[in-house]
Amino acid sequence: MSGYLRVTLKTWRLLKEKLMVRESTKALFAKHGWRVDRAVHNYIYFAFYYPYVKFVYYLFRFLANYFSWFKPLRHIIKTAFARYHAKIMSFGDTKKVFELNEDITAASEKNRKIIPFKYAHAILLQEPDFIAVMDCPCKKTLNAPEWSINSCISVGKTTSRFWIDRCGKKYNARKITQQEALDIIRKFRKEGYITQAFFKVATGGTMGIICNCHVDSCVSLQATQFAQRFDKNLSMAAESGYSIRHDDETCKKCGTCADICQFEAIAIDGEGWSYDRETCMGCELCVEHCPEGAITLYRDPEKTVPLDLDIVREEYAEG
Repeated sequence: MSGYLRVTLKTWRLLKEKLMVRESTKALFAKHGWRVDRAVHNYIYFAFYYPYVKFVYYLFRFLANYFSWFKPLRHIIKTAFARYHAKIMSFGDTKKVFELNEDITAASEKNRKIIPFKYAHAILLQEPDFIAVMDCPCKKTLNAPEWSINSCISVGKTTSRFWIDRCGKKYNARKITQQEALDIIRKFRKEGYITQAFFKVATGGTMGIICNCHVDSCVSLQATQFAQRFDKNLSMAAESGYSIRHDDETCKKCGTCADICQFEAIAIDGEGWSYDRETCMGCELCVEHCPEGAITLYRDPEKTVPLDLDIVREEYAEG
């Protein structure tokens, strides 16, 4: 075979690989049905994860810094917040997701009691033991420590397979076990990162991405701060559904809980220990980090329903 022919065949094979639609891409498009526009958005969002998030972050920050006075923008911000948001999770609820060995479908309007947003609130966990981890675009954008970058977790075969096929080399996407996923969660919570499950209309309006977040390196958490310059009631994150109880006799007033809280819900001063229940997002970090065991978590009936898969199965799941 001549050298020219070998080069031609090699070029043809490479071209075929580029033009071939992978099964993971077909599955991603099938997830959206007739909404091809959302499927394309979904593809772009994950295929260009880092530049997408980076662009949105700096655009949003610019608008918040210079145009928070412009009233028509408030409607646009509210619309965005109804389509992209997160649910904060306790460790116990997160653990149930990574121990799941069955599909769960809960997509009714009742879900707004758990995820109180207008559009993206479906809980669809299909083949939940197929898990992938990938570099977090928020942490890359905000120059987080190198050890923390590989921390975005996908639960379910459709998105996880797409990540591995499309983002493996670019964003270090790889398949992991359920135990490895839990180990990642534990590592980040030990370092003071909260756990969030993300929902986005463009990714099917469903749960599936779970990340380890800190206000210093999370675009979502910082976006809430920006948005509150337009409307103080806006939040991109829904609280977990839990609040905390404090045992004053056991507490040594060491300040660990106040230091670990990203929402400034706990304070210790000359008057003692204080707690703002409404500000508290129920992330459970203070419970885990209290050296005296003086704080406990409880389900708060005045807050949203927790994303607890036992509750979802019993009260929200279809079939």
